[in-house]
Amino acid sequence: MNQEVFNLPGPGKESVVDTLANLNEDKLAFLTKCSREYGDVVPLQVGINQVLLLNCPSYIEQVAKDRSLFVRGPHVRTALQRLLGEGIFLKEGESWFHQRRITQQVFYHQHITTYGETIVAYTERLLNRWQDGEIRNVQPDMMRLTLDIIWKVIFNDELTEEEAQDIGYILGISTRLFESKDQEGFNDQQLATQNLRYERILEQMDRYIYSLIQRRRQSGEESGDLLSMLMQVRDEDNNSQMSDKQLRDEVVTLLFAGQEALAVVLSWTLILLSLHPEVQTKLLTELNEVLGDRCPSVADIPYLCYTKSIIKEAMRLYPPVAVMPRIAIQDYEIGGYKVPAGCTVLISAWTMHRHPRYFEDPDKFDPDRWDNDLEKRLPRGVYLPFGNGPRICIGKSFAEMEMVLIIATIAQKYQLTLVPDFQIVLWATITLRSKLGVPVKLEKK
Repeated sequence: MNQEVFNLPGPGKESVVDTLANLNEDKLAFLTKCSREYGDVVPLQVGINQVLLLNCPSYIEQVAKDRSLFVRGPHVRTALQRLLGEGIFLKEGESWFHQRRITQQVFYHQHITTYGETIVAYTERLLNRWQDGEIRNVQPDMMRLTLDIIWKVIFNDELTEEEAQDIGYILGISTRLFESKDQEGFNDQQLATQNLRYERILEQMDRYIYSLIQRRRQSGEESGDLLSMLMQVRDEDNNSQMSDKQLRDEVVTLLFAGQEALAVVLSWTLILLSLHPEVQTKLLTELNEVLGDRCPSVADIPYLCYTKSIIKEAMRLYPPVAVMPRIAIQDYEIGGYKVPAGCTVLISAWTMHRHPRYFEDPDKFDPDRWDNDLEKRLPRGVYLPFGNGPRICIGKSFAEMEMVLIIATIAQKYQLTLVPDFQIVLWATITLRSKLGVPVKLEKK
């Protein structure tokens, strides 16, 4: 190995306190400044922790491919273990690879395209509650819409209002447990109260899932949902099927992965459309040409090129997961530099997606930049909305289909305008949200 990476110049080398203050005050702005001023490898000393920010796509690819040597940090497991169990999000090493290989069988194209009508129907049901001229915060709407859809897709069932509120509560507490600053905001009494309700709701959800699994096993019923498909897939190594616990953990992982990330992408897409009426106009032109007056379907997606470019550009500017930390479990070499075991390596979709080396006028919302297969021309490791490497999001194809159908359905019927003087405040926790929501004026077409 060559030079010790922490001998490289980096911010905060003289003042750990300043580095911590910058990260806490505006993490994304600080990481952007680091990537622009210090280059491809930026060492940070954050408290007692050694942290390395990577801004080179080949280095990012290297870390993503060596998945067994770079793992999620213990704080992730602490925050999400009770919720997700041993689903593929939290698994590492060979057990992850084994479970991923089994689970991905349900995401074959011919399976996921059958849910297109469900996605459009649920979106239209939401739009029927909207009113012309109404001022509405549509971020909670996107959270509820994606929750309703993924619940239907997994369980072939409808959520009640109370159940939806309970699941939203679970997600909110998980987000707070994940974000250390919020943990410090709880006193012991609050945390105990929150955890009691959190545990009660999780127990209710577990009872529902386990009882559904048992009914399906006893009846042999095949409902065409993801749970049924997961119950049918077999491990090629020993011809076995998933246990009840494995099924529970995988469907809960799919539930929360399929709700939160999609909702925030849809919310950012609606913000950007509302700020750029010329893009809304061009989008409507495409929808009129392809769809006319009818609803979109899966068969239309190949022809909705500008719609797809809008969503790609929204994910570029506001990636659903802005920063992906990994911990080196042994000494490692990146770009000729020694990375010590225990070092936290940061892969930042936020900084890569806005890097002027790869995107002209990187802070501009410009869906046309995706013409002529820009995504294929970019180096691997630059555009990371669904992660990278072997651990790329297992539901990527389903998510892309869902987002196109939802945005097309909304844009057919409504034009959105962000309320005047609204201040966009970024909130980078498990996902990248608009902290103050998405308040817009709805204009029916």
